[in-house]
Amino acid sequence: MSDSPLLDIEDLVVSYDTSHGPVAAVNGVSLQVRPGEITAIVGESGSGKSTTAQAAIGLLPGNARIDAGAVRLHGTPVSEFNERAWRGVRGTRVGLIPQDPNNSLNPVRTIGASVGEGLAIHGRGSAAARRERVIELLTQVGIDHPEKRHDQYPHELSGGMKQRALIAAALALEPELIIADEPTSALDVTVQKVILDLLDDMRREHHLGILLITHDLAVAGDRADHIVVMERGEVRESGVAASVLTDPRAPYTRQLLADAPSLATATAVGDRRRAPDAPVLLDVESVTQRYGDFTAVDDVSFTVARGSTHAIVGESGSGKTTLGRSIAAFHQPTEGSIRLDGREITTATHRQRRALRRDVQLVYQNPYSSLNPRQTIGDIIAEPLRNLSGASRREATRQVDSYLDLVALDRGTAQRRPAELSGGQRQRVAIARALILEPELVVLDEAVSALDVTVQAQILRLLEDLQAELGLTYVFISHDLAVVRQISDTVSVLSRGRQVEYGPTAAVFDHPTSDVTRTLIDAIPGGNYRGGVLNLGL
Repeated sequence: MSDSPLLDIEDLVVSYDTSHGPVAAVNGVSLQVRPGEITAIVGESGSGKSTTAQAAIGLLPGNARIDAGAVRLHGTPVSEFNERAWRGVRGTRVGLIPQDPNNSLNPVRTIGASVGEGLAIHGRGSAAARRERVIELLTQVGIDHPEKRHDQYPHELSGGMKQRALIAAALALEPELIIADEPTSALDVTVQKVILDLLDDMRREHHLGILLITHDLAVAGDRADHIVVMERGEVRESGVAASVLTDPRAPYTRQLLADAPSLATATAVGDRRRAPDAPVLLDVESVTQRYGDFTAVDDVSFTVARGSTHAIVGESGSGKTTLGRSIAAFHQPTEGSIRLDGREITTATHRQRRALRRDVQLVYQNPYSSLNPRQTIGDIIAEPLRNLSGASRREATRQVDSYLDLVALDRGTAQRRPAELSGGQRQRVAIARALILEPELVVLDEAVSALDVTVQAQILRLLEDLQAELGLTYVFISHDLAVVRQISDTVSVLSRGRQVEYGPTAAVFDHPTSDVTRTLIDAIPGGNYRGGVLNLGL
């Protein structure tokens, strides 16, 4: 088989037509993907990663155009393809694995119909033969009970299984090139490792070329032969993975390396400056939460010292969020006790729970959905004051300005609406809203998992600074042990509702006693970088 490039992008320039005129999205991008190799494009949201991938497969939106440069698939310029030619290329020679499995599968079609759609469009075999091929593909990507899954709908599968189904659909017509656009960004780290291992296996078995789009330089360093670092539509650095990660030339690449918690996790812990005799603020004792015959949280106990950070870690479905909402007094556990500074939360009346909002605040995962899009930022931040303290409008405005300063946002932000802010800015607003009541405890439910690594690092630094300045106590819920190691003093590891490990963060990382914890630690991306074993591109 020839090792000439499957995909060759040369000096690509792409712009979007907007109501304010053309906006450049990609400027002078060049890269290649060869058979049996992975080329990764790394960068933050808005860097031009996905636009480059869309240009490569002819899926740019209607208001986008290629202004200059060339894209060649198997040596043929895509500028020569009409829509009919593209239909003959997509699926058969180039497969696409989209980002979000929850939005990429048709909810009213079975998994079998979605995976076999390309086979049906291209008239491959009879209906019975296609069913057999789809079941074979589902087996190949590691989906259990493939005959049963074939006839199920997306809502009946986990996120990891849905992403496996998307990989099966991309492989159905045996393409030579796969474009994987953030294929694991919506998944837990353990599921992410399984999916990336699967892609690696498929690459080796079928000698595939893969264009991997990711915002995580650690993932790229583990998996890619070549890395292209993009910022604001331009290539800042490119080369073999080992060179880019061990000898970065561009300041932006160095910043990405510094901001990725998984690349520094071996040394990040151990510098937490908490008084060893700090009094206990939160005491969780034998908490159990049942819903009918399902036990979401099963006999969990831990304490959190005032001014410290306690992390609750586990995969999706482990009971983290349920426990966090119990701590924030949003629902009452079935059994057990939760005490805040000696006050019992679990038996609080409705009136008492309302008063507890002043002392316990919750910051949600998604900054895009946790803010009212119709309100101004000033009204959003001031709302808890108006609801719980009866502050005057003048006093609320003064407090809003103060807390915008505290989270490093311009005071003019108060007049804007959520749609006008970036994801990182929205999460700063959510933090300001939680802090304006001066709570004793803040519960952060996956508060940085939806953010790019650079924005994530900014929010983590902000949380540390606020904790030092205000003496805050955090319960930090996450599936990412790299982040947890960076920010927490103590940690509870949950699995299927049970606490399988609990103790000081350093001890849990250095001497894990549970297989669940060891699996989570092993799933942290960047192991090749931390271990000094990187792809030399040879």
